Amino acid sequence: MAKDSSQFNALNPEEERVIVHKGTERPFTGKYYKNKEEGTYICKRCNAPLYRSKDKFDSFCGWPSFDDEIPGAVERIPDPDGMRIEIICANCKAHLGHVFEGEGFTVKNLRHCVNSVSMEFVPFKEK
Repeated sequence: MAKDSSQFNALNPEEERVIVHKGTERPFTGKYYKNKEEGTYICKRCNAPLYRSKDKFDSFCGWPSFDDEIPGAVERIPDPDGMRIEIICANCKAHLGHVFEGEGFTVKNLRHCVNSVSMEFVPFKEK
């Protein structure tokens, strides 16, 4: 269940433009586009876990790409024009990006194309 909006993390203007108003960051500019560290990507707005680093891959599209999400973390909604499928945080409904099927980049044949500003990265801690 989504938190009360007063409990969401504060967003800067660019984050609000993307997360709340369904914008897109410029390609090849996001801080997680080339990130190779092991860890978990969480929602910038509510801190819900979204993606694991093991599911991230290089698609060369300009945004972080994942071929799987943490079960139950992401919802899919057709864009009003029917051309693409939007992905949002299942917890707080923050805009993450879009999902594409059938491109053949991975065995799962799925690409979650996610705005870096929609996420935070939590690295795995050494034991």
